Amino acid sequence: MSDNDRENKPGQDAEAQFTPEMNPPDRDLPAPEGEVVKTGGFLRRFLDMPADNTAKTVAVALGLCLVASMFVSAAAVSLRPLQERNAALDKQVNIVQVAGLYEDGIDVAEAFDAFEPHVLEMATGEFADGAEIEGQVLDPLTFDDRAAAEDLTLSAPLDDDPASIGRQANYVTVYLLRNEDGSLDKVILPVYGYGLWSTLYGFIAIEEDGNTIYGLQFYEHAETPGLGAEVDNPRWKALWNEKLLRTDGGDGELAITVAKTAPPAGPEYHVDALSGATLTSRGVDNLIRFWLSERGFEPFLERVREGEI
Repeated sequence: MSDNDRENKPGQDAEAQFTPEMNPPDRDLPAPEGEVVKTGGFLRRFLDMPADNTAKTVAVALGLCLVASMFVSAAAVSLRPLQERNAALDKQVNIVQVAGLYEDGIDVAEAFDAFEPHVLEMATGEFADGAEIEGQVLDPLTFDDRAAAEDLTLSAPLDDDPASIGRQANYVTVYLLRNEDGSLDKVILPVYGYGLWSTLYGFIAIEEDGNTIYGLQFYEHAETPGLGAEVDNPRWKALWNEKLLRTDGGDGELAITVAKTAPPAGPEYHVDALSGATLTSRGVDNLIRFWLSERGFEPFLERVREGEI
């Protein structure tokens, strides 16, 4: 067989030679009936990427983060009314507790109805219920003390700031508890200030004489568990009962002190500092002495002592 014959005869010794014209690509043929033709769009190209492709991994991660953030945002918005109701209920519980009215199984809302809320003007010690300040009506049922402390029209900066609160609200909400005959039983005053790690928010209950402490209770803080967080210990809170604020029946100097040793005024003005929590104890001492001073509730407590409330 000649060399030319071998070159032109397909078989074991040679492979058939094909040209594009002899074997056109499949894409040029019509798709069989009923078969779905895959398009070459972006989504198809993305899905066809290898699973370990960096761009695909980053895109999937970003997509999941976006979807998750949308669910979280939606949940936060939908749960906000419930959170606000729970915060209001917790506030009511703490007011009822510090006044000594709380019992297991009590209807907190019903017990809280016994309290008389008022918006107090700090500088004068007078009630400002219904007053309009810069277009804002001071309604004791809706007034937000914390928002007022951050509002430039309702607060003032502090140069001398022992409680480390930055600004002091000009108006706050106080609560009166009266006896059945209408006479004053207790006043509940909001107090707050910085401890070691956080701002402590609480209420102090003062007897009708305007000078005797009934109780102190903090409802929000982030102090160290087992140390500064012992402000929540019932045994430590019980130390405040029947302590006095001022000497001479309330007409003297502010003497209440949180410290390791009693002040010169005597043990009736002393609350023992928390063991191992020096800075938290100092913070409580500073905030109590600030809020019950002339810059705090003293103008109002003077009216209480004089029987004007």
